[in-house]
Amino acid sequence: MNLNALTQRVTAGEVRELELLSLEGGFYILRALTGAGPVTLIDDHGQPVRLRSTTELRHLLAELPPVPCMLVQQVVHDEMCGQRDGPIAPLRVPVTLTTQW
Repeated sequence: MNLNALTQRVTAGEVRELELLSLEGGFYILRALTGAGPVTLIDDHGQPVRLRSTTELRHLLAELPPVPCMLVQQVVHDEMCGQRDGPIAPLRVPVTLTTQW
């Protein structure tokens, strides 16, 4: 889904939340959670849009209607050490799209 389609789907109420996935290498991928499942934001070449910061995300989505956004990051320490039993859920932190602080 490109940025125009994302804007249309958010406006139509089809997106219940955005997830900013923190990936190895210091970049982020944005995906929208819809009733049909997660959909990744892509560029004009069909590749996932790579974001370098939450500030870049705010600039990209400045014209988007209000929608909840979560920063999602795997807990690498738990994966490496293997100390906890059971499933390890990712860290989910709310991100505001309107202001930096």
